[in-house]
Amino acid sequence: MDHSAHSDPAASTQMDHSAQDMDHAEHMAAMNDDVAGAEAVLTSYRDALTSRDAEAMAALFAEESFVYENGKAEGSFTHYMEHHLGPELDAITSFTFGEPTLAVTRMGHMAYGRETYTYRIELADGRVIDREGVATSVLAHDADGWKIVQYHSSSRAPRNN
Repeated sequence: MDHSAHSDPAASTQMDHSAQDMDHAEHMAAMNDDVAGAEAVLTSYRDALTSRDAEAMAALFAEESFVYENGKAEGSFTHYMEHHLGPELDAITSFTFGEPTLAVTRMGHMAYGRETYTYRIELADGRVIDREGVATSVLAHDADGWKIVQYHSSSRAPRNN
């Protein structure tokens, strides 16, 4: 029996994958740009904290966000700003970060960040707070760019190592 009329065309035809042949360097550059955008959001958050700019901070968070600080679920960033961070900002005269490290890993339309830092807060009543801190964050990318969807930070008094 002759089966030539029913042969598998894929078996005898070379497939064209040229549309999928993105240059590896171009692909890595695109990935790095995406990571750089997520890094920029986290750096901008730190900068907005030091300048005590509530509006700039809020713009970096997704509407459906979650904040955790030192073992407490603070709710959305809006709730956190209204009930925790906002009132604290009014009492701060100086907020500085030292020794920040930041690493971001991209996973599709999501990225996660890991940070370490020290910070110093000077309050209007003269008190000074020195701390060592860490943070992890989850960011999502959409048509508007990167937004923080979850942020978890904790800190402790500096320890002599």
